[in-house]
Amino acid sequence: MIKSIRWIAVLAAMVLVPLTVSAQQVKDYSRAKNVFRSSPQVQWYFENAYGYALFPVVGKAALVIGIAYGEGQVYRRDQVTGTAKLLHASAGFQWGGQAFSEIIFFQDRRAFDAFTRGQFEFDAKASAVAITAAATAKASTTGSSASATAGPQTGAQSHANYSNGMATFIHTKGGLMAELAVGGQKFEYKPLP
Repeated sequence: MIKSIRWIAVLAAMVLVPLTVSAQQVKDYSRAKNVFRSSPQVQWYFENAYGYALFPVVGKAALVIGIAYGEGQVYRRDQVTGTAKLLHASAGFQWGGQAFSEIIFFQDRRAFDAFTRGQFEFDAKASAVAITAAATAKASTTGSSASATAGPQTGAQSHANYSNGMATFIHTKGGLMAELAVGGQKFEYKPLP
C-alpha cells in the first residue's frame, strides 16, 4: 500500500513539475493587452483572429543606426503558446528614442504557423497601424489601405487589412523619434516546454 502511494506521488510530481515550470514562464501582460482591447480599431481582431503576438514594451534608440528590442508572448485563442523576441535594426536618417507596445494578429493557422516556426522576419513592405487615444494616425511603408481613425471616444473602426495573414498595431508609450529608415523586424519564437 505504501509503495503504491509513493508511486502515485512520483507520477504526480512528474506531471506537476513541468506545469509549474510552464506557469513560471508565462508573464502577466494584461495591462498591455487591455490597452489594445480598449481600442475600437483593434477589438474586431481580438474577436476574429486565430492568434496574436503581444510585445508590451519595445524600446527603440537611434542615431543614424537604429536598434529596437522587445520581449513578448504568442497566443492562440487567448492561450499562451510560447515566448517571442523582437529585434529591429535600421540604417538611414534617424535620431531619438521611444518606447511602444506592439501586437501582431494572425488571421489563420497558416499565418500563425509561419510566425511560430522559429525565425520570422517582416519584409520591407510590412506596415503597422498606430493607435492613439484621440488622434488619427497612420504608419505604413506600403501603398495599401492600412489606416486608423480617431480613438475610442468616437467608436470608429479602422479598416486595416491583413497583409500575408498578419495585421500589426502599435501604441506609443513615450519618446521622440525622427526617422527615414529602411529595415525590418525579426522575431524569434520559443514554444513553452
